[in-house]
Amino acid sequence: MSTNTVTADYLVVGTGAMGMAFTDTLLAETDATVALVDRYHAPGGHWNTAYPFVRLHQPSAFYGVNSRALGSDTIDAVGWNEGLYELATSGEVCAYFDQVMQQQFLPSGRVQYFPLSEHGADGFRSLVSGRSFRVDAATTVDATYMHVTVPSMRPPPYPVADGVACVAPNELPKAGGRYERFMVIGAGKTGMDACLFLLRNGVAPDAIRWVMPRDSWLLDRANIQPGKLFAGSIGKAFAQQAQDIAEAVSVEDLFARMESTGQLLRFDPEVTPSMYRCATVTRAELDALRSIRGVIRKGRVQALEAGVVQLDEGSEPTDAGTLHIDCTADGLERRPTVPVFQNNAITLQSVRTCQQVFSAAFIGHVEASFEDEGEKNALCTPVPHPDSALDFLRTNLANNLNGARWAAYPALQRWLKAARLDGFTASDAPDPDPADPATQALGARLEAATENLQRLIASA
Repeated sequence: MSTNTVTADYLVVGTGAMGMAFTDTLLAETDATVALVDRYHAPGGHWNTAYPFVRLHQPSAFYGVNSRALGSDTIDAVGWNEGLYELATSGEVCAYFDQVMQQQFLPSGRVQYFPLSEHGADGFRSLVSGRSFRVDAATTVDATYMHVTVPSMRPPPYPVADGVACVAPNELPKAGGRYERFMVIGAGKTGMDACLFLLRNGVAPDAIRWVMPRDSWLLDRANIQPGKLFAGSIGKAFAQQAQDIAEAVSVEDLFARMESTGQLLRFDPEVTPSMYRCATVTRAELDALRSIRGVIRKGRVQALEAGVVQLDEGSEPTDAGTLHIDCTADGLERRPTVPVFQNNAITLQSVRTCQQVFSAAFIGHVEASFEDEGEKNALCTPVPHPDSALDFLRTNLANNLNGARWAAYPALQRWLKAARLDGFTASDAPDPDPADPATQALGARLEAATENLQRLIASA
């Protein structure tokens, strides 16, 4: 079978959220041509195989591509997210990315799209026709490096005995009334989603057991809202966080301060969290989750056997009437950082904590606006996904240092104000006056917070 040649300025491998956001900025700010290669049948990456009841954990306004709004900027009037901006469903996200591809990218005449294709060292191959393609591109963009994994992509990472019911969350809506009890395995966002799905659909809290290997510090979603409506409260929360960090005398004191001022939440006030992964909840969701009393803190599951669950630190009984829901996939894997820009390759990574799509759009803008590779890498210093509680400090420090670098470029500040995905920079806010005492006070507080973070991390 002959090999075909695809010619483009950029080869973007992966049409998940980061690949789409990067390409969108590149198309808006340059005349470049782009070839998009992806293993899925449609753009959206892992959203194509996500569980059907998943929603964004942050407002829809923070997600998607810069040039097109996701959702309608409505405030939820009912439910556990009442009073806050809407959270897009998986169906909405998939439809949105398909619209971006079909209504914007392809009509531009500068994009070639190859779905259901596997990329390799010599090009890529269609998973349908088997045809091979060689790529002639000046720059290759890896939009898959963050390695997002959801439970439906792989079997449980522990053995499951015959006859034990264990499913990915995707199967949960199909469970019907076949099970009397449920065991949710995993304490991250997916585990919380599974618990809330069960509670929302009338399962009694006493019928749910939750395997929680580590407790987590959680963010209050009310403090992560875009736009003018919340600008005052978000600004106060930002200033309060800087003050808490600047004044903390130890890591323990920092977490105590941030919990007391509402910056951080936890599931059980009697258990000190050892995990932080940017998970957000509302107070109503947290109250609902706290109604589950059957929390199992015996480490990770090692095996599901007939009648017993083996864990790191003991075992728990189970039975044929229990549906086990595997929520252990690492959707925000902590990956080693590599230079974003390296010769003729770009590796998309977060440059702001847990803001992947903003980061990809920002990297696209830096690629379009700067020439020197060293300068581009300095502006796009990766911020690894957090995992441990101490990573809350590390990622805040990295954010502060990146923000300080960006502040030295007035044109970059103008781009941030105009960027839809930067929900924290109000587009209609006046430029800060360096002579204003309030501006000076906030700057001094941020500087003190940055210095104290370095001290606290070094002492931990």
